[in-house]
Amino acid sequence: MIIKPRTRGFICTTAHPEGCASQVREQIEYVKGQPALSGFKNVLVLGASTGYGLSSRIVAAFGAGANTIGVYRQGAASGNRTATAGWYNSAAFEKAAQDAGLKSFSVTGDAFADETKARTIDVIRAELGQVDLVVYSVASARRIHPTTGEVFNSTLKPIGKPYTNKTVNFHNGEVSSITIDPATQEDIDNTVAVMGGEDWQMWIDALLEAGVLADGATTVAYSYIGPELTQAVYREGTIGRAKDDLEATGQRLNKQLGEKGGQAYVSVCKALVTQSSSAIPVVPLYISALYKVMKEKGIHEGTIEQTYRLFSDRLYNPKGTELDEAGRIRIDDWEMRDDVQAEVAKLWEELTTDNIYDLSDLKGYRKEFFQLFGFESEGVDYEADVSAEVDVPNLR
Repeated sequence: MIIKPRTRGFICTTAHPEGCASQVREQIEYVKGQPALSGFKNVLVLGASTGYGLSSRIVAAFGAGANTIGVYRQGAASGNRTATAGWYNSAAFEKAAQDAGLKSFSVTGDAFADETKARTIDVIRAELGQVDLVVYSVASARRIHPTTGEVFNSTLKPIGKPYTNKTVNFHNGEVSSITIDPATQEDIDNTVAVMGGEDWQMWIDALLEAGVLADGATTVAYSYIGPELTQAVYREGTIGRAKDDLEATGQRLNKQLGEKGGQAYVSVCKALVTQSSSAIPVVPLYISALYKVMKEKGIHEGTIEQTYRLFSDRLYNPKGTELDEAGRIRIDDWEMRDDVQAEVAKLWEELTTDNIYDLSDLKGYRKEFFQLFGFESEGVDYEADVSAEVDVPNLR
């Protein structure tokens, strides 16, 4: 079939296998061109098929020669429907790892479910024995609680009062004003249940109980803070409450793992184009302005550059891991530089539909959005007839 992008709001409902594979290969080549990493051998990545999770798996495998297990949702092609981008990404990663002589395995299923945890533990025990690094990068809008069966749905809302600011339709460049009504307490509680730290804690507890988490192991989860202009809808909104919970969980896990020489970190990352960030009002416009400023200053990073820097300069730096006053890794340091934020704030005040392509990098944002799904990759013939059915090697 000839696969073209089909969009519905902030979601692309199709994905291109060759485009996804091309982008995975680009990330691998970038990591192979950097100094080798060390300090870990067997890595479990939860939420491994896209974004920071995928980049973490690539950095671990091709930066340190580590064996990896990736956990992600099932997303194979069905009928006239393509597979998900995450499925194609994982297929490309598994093949590249296999060709490089690395052990790698994919476990598909709901990361929140006990059954998925049990199957993952079985694979660790059978294939690796133990893992010494656990990356938690699960992103979902919905969670079924494994104990109670209760269904939680997250929301993207401010707390306390309505929030009004600029936003952009990144498909057509239209800048408009948006007002978001405040969250109820139920909205807050549901968002924390989905995006907070409970499931991270459950994974670590399950691994410890099964004896498959090595002494001295490290675990890291990803978070975001962002600038003042997105605070009301992000860090001070429902998502922010969930991130607060995630960070509090990180502190508890650090004490828990510290008893056996291990550590837990929360890494505050840079704003990047992801499926999750595309869904948050205001954020795509902010990222478009941020990209313009950071690219002009020569300090822009994509997920792979950011993740490699996290591993090399923070998590496994021989000089130690630098933390902020709240005990977090701040790999968003370049984004939050005073000069960067001052220029972004100035652009923000001036941005309109008429000047959006001059004053921001909306074209770059839009391109990266479609690249998430395997489109707009260099060297890929998008008029060619390709099979949507792609097997993932070492699927468990």
